[in-house]
Amino acid sequence: MGEEDAAHHAIAKRVDPATLQTLETFVGLCKSWGAKTNLVSSADKERLWSRHVADSLQLVGAAHGLGGHWIDLGAGAGFPGLVVAIARPETTMTLVESNKKKAAFLLRVAAECKVALRVESRRAEALPPKAFDVVSARALAPLHKLLALSEPFFGDTTVGLFPKGREAATELTMAHQSYRFDVDITPSRTDPDGVILRVRNLVRA
Repeated sequence: MGEEDAAHHAIAKRVDPATLQTLETFVGLCKSWGAKTNLVSSADKERLWSRHVADSLQLVGAAHGLGGHWIDLGAGAGFPGLVVAIARPETTMTLVESNKKKAAFLLRVAAECKVALRVESRRAEALPPKAFDVVSARALAPLHKLLALSEPFFGDTTVGLFPKGREAATELTMAHQSYRFDVDITPSRTDPDGVILRVRNLVRA
């Protein structure tokens, strides 16, 4: 069994059949749109299940016990925000993606998969401040810049969920120069060098 088939099989055991079917529709759309646009790279098309869907699903567990109002910055092709919206239907999801083609893709997936979400086709800096329960972003920016983008969406109880790679410790050190925050660090299940940062109590230093 190849890596993609193994990942699909593992995910199938963790989600209900309806969720799996919706995820399969989403992955199919990623592949078909990716052939026409720069939605995902050629390499990414070959590892959508093993890398991107599985990676995104980790945030569903990381958000256990948190409220349902969620904003995903730099949503791109929908990882992690659209995957979360599919797997966690109680979530009220806002996807922020300034690239018009990618935003159109997100709306197409939402319509075909019958997922209720909002797409903001503009930069995060252009959105009015509003507190959400969860702020997420994946592969968008170094942590100190990411926290600056996220700050307008943090309230007293907001949690930021940020997957990071092998430079996470360096990024945390730099971010602490500008912000004070509490952070829990969980090893990634899909990247041996990766972690998920769970950021709370964000304030400027």
